[in-house]
Amino acid sequence: MDLVVIEPLKQRHCAECRRGPLPLHLLEFNASICLECADLAHLVYLPQGSAALTRRAREASSLCAVVVRFNRRRKRYERQGLLVEEAALTRAESACLADADARARRRERDAVRRAAEDVRFTACLAAEILRLFPGCPPARAQHVAAYASLRGSGRVGRTAAGRSMEEGAVTAAVRASVRHLDTEYDALLMAGVARHEARTRVAAVIEGVLASWRA
Repeated sequence: MDLVVIEPLKQRHCAECRRGPLPLHLLEFNASICLECADLAHLVYLPQGSAALTRRAREASSLCAVVVRFNRRRKRYERQGLLVEEAALTRAESACLADADARARRRERDAVRRAAEDVRFTACLAAEILRLFPGCPPARAQHVAAYASLRGSGRVGRTAAGRSMEEGAVTAAVRASVRHLDTEYDALLMAGVARHEARTRVAAVIEGVLASWRA
């Protein structure tokens, strides 16, 4: 199990030495402990950014800790980086410099492969939209598919159900497009109408468009 170090959002003081405010701390029995008291002060901070550097530094360090920070919007702790031994980080940096060109070429190949996969997936999703909604204009189906399947967006097309072309997920993508482009939903939100109320007001219009496209 990883050692976890917290980057606090509020000021914290060490429960043992009273030092503070602490930029980083551990929790022991719900008490904040500074890195000095936790015997981790000799470690250096490696922020996220390079997967290869992080992996190599972690492998080379006999002691390391994951640094996390609480995301209030998402209501969860998220990884920020690692604390590793300085010598391990130095070795990892040297290794990354030695094969930087090879890794850059691999990233380029992977980017080309992913782009081709995305084109194929978007085309398949557009075809499935037209199968379920034959009355939908082809250009609109392509637009919905491209929007819903954007890599890294977290939209319905990138979910497991979306990638499997499940009918519910495909319909949800089309419904979302109709909601924003064919109803007054966005205008209602701008006017201060609550999201659930706005959805209720435009529900009949959405179902009417979907029914016409199914015909």
